[in-house]
Amino acid sequence: MSLSVKDLEKMQAAYPDYRMELVDGNIVVMSPSGYESEEVGTEFARLLGNWVRPRKLGHVAGSSAGFRLPNTNLRAPDV
Repeated sequence: MSLSVKDLEKMQAAYPDYRMELVDGNIVVMSPSGYESEEVGTEFARLLGNWVRPRKLGHVAGSSAGFRLPNTNLRAPDV
């Protein structure tokens, strides 16, 4: 059974404490990040943002943002 972004949104509303992604029609529950990986991701986002902003190249988002990809996946990248 292939699930949709709407199905993922319903699951996230029912279980707000869980991080989830939609991958190839399946909802994947992600484990919480550890301290070290969050520290690395935050530093990477800071450095990337410091490069992107003055050059007006776009936006940098953190790991809590969800992004719809062309293949209907909804993913939450590290940065």
